[in-house]
Amino acid sequence: MRALQVTGQAGPDSLAMADVPDPVRGAGEVLVAVKAAGIAYPDLLLTRGLYQYRPDVPFVAGSEVAGVVLEAEVSSGYVPGQRVAAYPHLSGFQEQVSVQVDRVFPLPDKVSFAAAAALPINYLTVHFALRRRARLVPGDFVLVHGAGGGLGVAATQLAHADGATVLAVVSDAAKAGVARQAGADHVLPVEGFLAAAKEITDGRGVDIVVDPVGGDRVTDSLRSLAPLGRLIVLGFTGGEIPTIKVNRLLLNNLDVIGVGWGAYAFAHDGYMREQWDDLLPLLSSGRLTPLVSRECRLEDVPDVLRAMESRTQTGKAVAVLG
Repeated sequence: MRALQVTGQAGPDSLAMADVPDPVRGAGEVLVAVKAAGIAYPDLLLTRGLYQYRPDVPFVAGSEVAGVVLEAEVSSGYVPGQRVAAYPHLSGFQEQVSVQVDRVFPLPDKVSFAAAAALPINYLTVHFALRRRARLVPGDFVLVHGAGGGLGVAATQLAHADGATVLAVVSDAAKAGVARQAGADHVLPVEGFLAAAKEITDGRGVDIVVDPVGGDRVTDSLRSLAPLGRLIVLGFTGGEIPTIKVNRLLLNNLDVIGVGWGAYAFAHDGYMREQWDDLLPLLSSGRLTPLVSRECRLEDVPDVLRAMESRTQTGKAVAVLG
């Protein structure tokens, strides 16, 4: 079968198409014919050897897929021909993949394969971040950095669906359009977001800041928080891991909360499926709908990763296999 392999650590240029053996379904796994594969920031890190998991090359990246069940144990609850999404962790950029059964998710009929492939990483991450780690409640003000990207769109949509007022921070007009389409109540430029957030909240500040970007905006993120506010840290797409002076946390009793969805989910069997079942009503109703900004061939994934690296990629990109 066709697969897109990582052959080195030179970034997107390390990716090459190859013919690899078909996977063999293991015990407790579901074999899926991949129709679409989501392209995520960890895929870029993997091509540079910068991800926390460093498999030996060559290997196949790709952590989220959607497709059709080919084989499954009767006890799995899945049958051949059933539409599913899945989180294989690796090996998603190939035509078939065998996935642990509790990381395979039933797919509502109205959700396309392309949209479904954009769901697992971003939407399960923000579900963990907002509902479990940040303890969001209806009426909260939530400021989302990187709101024009896939993770920012997911955070904007889920926060809005859960009754929050969403302030989306973006770096250009194209990303502002994406944030508005995702349902943001206010769209703010990076420059001056602190003053704008204070004005919108009548000087009180926001309850939650969602930050997948990092870099030098962390100080103003803390300043934008209301008393008892929470800064949730999801990553560092800006490239720089910031340092926080913890005395800033004392005055307004602030929390800085790390969000390591994968570390938690991998240690708790069945948790991903629990999350998916919790989100299913919102997916079925269309209140959570990934904004797929680009559909491409498997061969074009390196171009998408280059756009991610230059921070010109907006929304979510998906490779369509068939």
